[in-house]
Amino acid sequence: MRLLAALSLTVAGLLAAPVWAADKPKVVTTFTIIADMAKNVAGDAAEVESITKPGAEIHNYQPTPRDILRARDADLVLRNGLNLEQWFEKFLANLGKVPSVTVSDGIDPMAIAGGAYQGKPNPHAWMSPANGLIYVENIRAALSRIDPAHADVYAANAKAYSDQIRATVQPIHERLAALPEGKRWLVTSEGAFSYLARDFGLKELYLWPVNADSQGTPQQVKAVIDAMRDNRIAVIFSESTVSADPAKQVAPVSRATCFAGS
Repeated sequence: MRLLAALSLTVAGLLAAPVWAADKPKVVTTFTIIADMAKNVAGDAAEVESITKPGAEIHNYQPTPRDILRARDADLVLRNGLNLEQWFEKFLANLGKVPSVTVSDGIDPMAIAGGAYQGKPNPHAWMSPANGLIYVENIRAALSRIDPAHADVYAANAKAYSDQIRATVQPIHERLAALPEGKRWLVTSEGAFSYLARDFGLKELYLWPVNADSQGTPQQVKAVIDAMRDNRIAVIFSESTVSADPAKQVAPVSRATCFAGS
């Protein structure tokens, strides 16, 4: 009986909706990058929390009962859209009347270049600084709708954050412009950086188009190795949400270095 009682208390604690701070709008995001953007726009005027943790795989995430309870108490849910969160519609159906906003609305989507999702919109639009400015504006507008009393605060924060993004981007453009055109390559595990490559004039190479595809098949690995050798590409990157093993396999035989997220 004691064991059963302890188990019941544990389950109840896991399912209990966490307590939000009082007297502030409550915002839930689907992943941490949107949460970071929203926190920059919200400042101290709203409370922002991500459903998923840093480094989580977003495409096929399975929301927990605790996630649902947390979001039901929110005033706003922010999602990326473009089919990044394949679980979102079912999740949203459990939230009642909580409004949701797609922060990628208004961007010019790029198509996925290969694999099972060829031709579908590439969901990683935030990788483009220009798109990031659109995200910021969509977040500002959404916060202002649910909390018009702080609209001026959100506007000021959004402007400051947008100015910071622009100031960060300009030196990168200048440094890349100094590179010979043949050296302007970006090689990654997943094709998640197409928007960034487009913005900065980089030629893109990747082992697989999206994480939902097969990751690092022999054919994919060989194609990347051949291209890296032919173009003398010295670096391959692997993000923290995927296995770095395929990229680490490619690096030595391509006479390159692998930088992997952690």
